[in-house]
Amino acid sequence: MIDTLYIEHAVREHPRTQTIMARFPGARVIDCARYGEVFNPKAQNFRLQKLKPALILAEKFKNFVLEAPSGYGIGGGKNYYFSHMLNCLYDCRYCFLQGMYQSAHYVVFVNYESFQQAIADLCAEHPEQALYFFSGYDADSLALEPVTGFADEFLPFFATLPNAWLELRTKSTQIRNLLNREPLPRCVVAFSLNPETIAEKVEDKAPPLSKRLDALAKLQAHGWQIGLRFDPLIYQADYQNLYRELFAQVFTRLDPARLHSVSLGAFRLPDSYFKKMHKLYPDARLFAGPLALENGMVSYRHELADAMLEFCRVELLTYIPEHRFFPCRS
Repeated sequence: MIDTLYIEHAVREHPRTQTIMARFPGARVIDCARYGEVFNPKAQNFRLQKLKPALILAEKFKNFVLEAPSGYGIGGGKNYYFSHMLNCLYDCRYCFLQGMYQSAHYVVFVNYESFQQAIADLCAEHPEQALYFFSGYDADSLALEPVTGFADEFLPFFATLPNAWLELRTKSTQIRNLLNREPLPRCVVAFSLNPETIAEKVEDKAPPLSKRLDALAKLQAHGWQIGLRFDPLIYQADYQNLYRELFAQVFTRLDPARLHSVSLGAFRLPDSYFKKMHKLYPDARLFAGPLALENGMVSYRHELADAMLEFCRVELLTYIPEHRFFPCRS
């Protein structure tokens, strides 16, 4: 899967670096001073790199934990996100990462301990409040779990923090480590879902809907808290039938009474990201839809976005109580 490793000098001897290197004994190893030398230069071809991304092992020095955007949350008063990794194994056509980054290579920050210290410090500052930490903002939380050991490292750590919640946002079926351990009560394993006919067109390389539902059902049966993320909603002329069928499929497999949360969000992108992504994929039908630009964001026209959100909200609330429903307003 990985045939080139870029490794910062400073982390070459880090135990986590050594463990990851051992997984790819045949990979070409290239030293670098800082990951930005490889990741940040302009005029890189994201689309070409996505065919065979390299893995960059690096150290992060600041901004370990950031406040989540306003309107982003699942019931907590204080919401944060952190990114142990940049970029994703999958190639979803709507993903903002391809508009934000110059490179399609994967970056893994191996100094997990620094992230953990920043999280612990925040929890100590607000001991009487529940703090929610989202790990799947700049990457899929579980897709590279066999390589990164991220969940294996962070779940025991979060278990020590009585006021911390962790969301693992994913499309991945890499759940073996979760099924081999006792569920963490304050962890939500949240899967992003779209109707199968839409996912086949815009979620390249991601597991099919049936496999994600299998993973969700296994996790719920094992006792994990489950989240459903219908975000972003993607328009097709028959979207009502597609999403109605999707919700019926989901709630045939899962017990709605044991869900932690369900969220819903419209397709939206900053205009600069949209332009870059449209240039990368000029033939993508997603970018030829009924879109509009307003306040620097590209989304579906107001009346259409509102109609899609309202239709899905009404449908979802036939399965779940309203207190488990969290529309994303960011």
